[in-house]
Amino acid sequence: MRHQKRLAQLGRPADQRRALLRGLTTQLIREGRVTTTKARAKALRDETEKMITLAKEGSLSSRRKAIGYIYDKQLVHSLFEKAQERYGDRNGGYTRIVRTVSRRGDNSEMAIIELV
Repeated sequence: MRHQKRLAQLGRPADQRRALLRGLTTQLIREGRVTTTKARAKALRDETEKMITLAKEGSLSSRRKAIGYIYDKQLVHSLFEKAQERYGDRNGGYTRIVRTVSRRGDNSEMAIIELV
């Protein structure tokens, strides 16, 4: 049974959705803040928190998993160096979603997702 296992489809096939989330995760870790739609921000939050949890763990296998997901290898190494000191005392909740004004063209709910 798949009760409460719903995945945000984001109006895309699985491969495009995975590529979108990988790109947004890479950009969020690099820049620290990304403006996107509210639905994408909520889907992005889960993936980003998984990557930061891997970085806090710091093992070789977790580093390899992160390199397999995040597009920039140097970004992964810098994340693993800084994650323990930045998020060491925090047990989750590494991101914050702030709602902003709706998009002018199609009235989509927009949000800013940022690292805490």
